[in-house]
Amino acid sequence: MSASVALGLVLALCCAVVALLGFLFKLRGAEGAPAVEWRHPVRSTVALFANRWWTLGIVVATTSWFFHVAALALAPISLVQATIAGGLVLLTPMADRLFGVGVTRRDWIGVAITAVGLALLAVTLGQSADSAHDDFAPGTLALYVGVLTVVALACCGIASRVRDGSGPVLALAAGLLWGGSDVTIKAATPTLVDHGLLVLLTPYALVILALSLVGLVVSARSLQLGPAVAVIAITSAAANVVTIAAGSLVFSEPLPDGGGALALRLLAFAAVIAGSTVTRAPEPEPEPTAA
Repeated sequence: MSASVALGLVLALCCAVVALLGFLFKLRGAEGAPAVEWRHPVRSTVALFANRWWTLGIVVATTSWFFHVAALALAPISLVQATIAGGLVLLTPMADRLFGVGVTRRDWIGVAITAVGLALLAVTLGQSADSAHDDFAPGTLALYVGVLTVVALACCGIASRVRDGSGPVLALAAGLLWGGSDVTIKAATPTLVDHGLLVLLTPYALVILALSLVGLVVSARSLQLGPAVAVIAITSAAANVVTIAAGSLVFSEPLPDGGGALALRLLAFAAVIAGSTVTRAPEPEPEPTAA
């Protein structure tokens, strides 16, 4: 492993810890803010930022974003995301010990299975730690990010039509939108390294901004609907899975050698999906009893 890749992975680990902390701050803020209204996104966003916990969460999340961009500039996207995914195991203890969020045994099992699946993805990444692997075909990038966006918007449409379980569906949508943003950030890092802030004048910046802002509103609504641990875990897992997959599909990172390694990678994806399923779904509030 080269020194630059190793530094990138250290920055990715810092990103994981800071991002989870920001997520939990945003959770507290979203719970105390008015319900997000899809027909009034600007008003809903202003109402969110009126809550100090939400604003603090955004500041902390922005710090993690800088760590993330630096990590993507130095290391392959699959290794960066696998390292960040490892931070998912910190979610449940942080939510329980630091924020007093109710955590059940089922939450612990679901997050653990998801973390194991993401760890298996890291094991099967192959010999890809020699460089940043930032070469890509623009058409492939556009197709990949476009599909993620369409699926995310479809999830938002489904969530608007169902009563129970819409929180995890919106969490999936937010993860896909942020995953598309992360893939686009990776594509923009060579321009950032070579031309600095001129990257803001490229189409990449517009795509990153749009996906990030829409994902922010969708994520806020998913946090309001809950359950908290399930929503955060699903959002993180979805974003990590699609960005890890982009390593091979978009940036031509080498696939694992042999059928056994490929089978292990499929098992890893199955574990991620199973972990998200095991984590609690929203439970209806009990009806008040007559006096």
